[in-house]
Amino acid sequence: TGARISLQTHKERAEHWVVVKGKASIQKGETKFVLNINQSTYISANTIHRLSNKEQVPLEIIEVQTGSYLGEDDIVRYEDDFGR
Repeated sequence: TGARISLQTHKERAEHWVVVKGKASIQKGETKFVLNINQSTYISANTIHRLSNKEQVPLEIIEVQTGSYLGEDDIVRYEDDFGR
């Protein structure tokens, strides 16, 4: 709870996030919104994005990655709580 991934983009891959437990706070481009259980969003390649859990209950999502390259070195980080 209270965690978030880095503010990032991917050059080659897109992601589809589906919430299966909890409530996800999403930043996609300049837009911020919340997804509840059974809701989803699509993040196209080269779209700045961040996933956060601002709630006191665990957040679980399914992430489906698509694109011509799915390696972790495809990430461009703009802000990162872990210093990567």
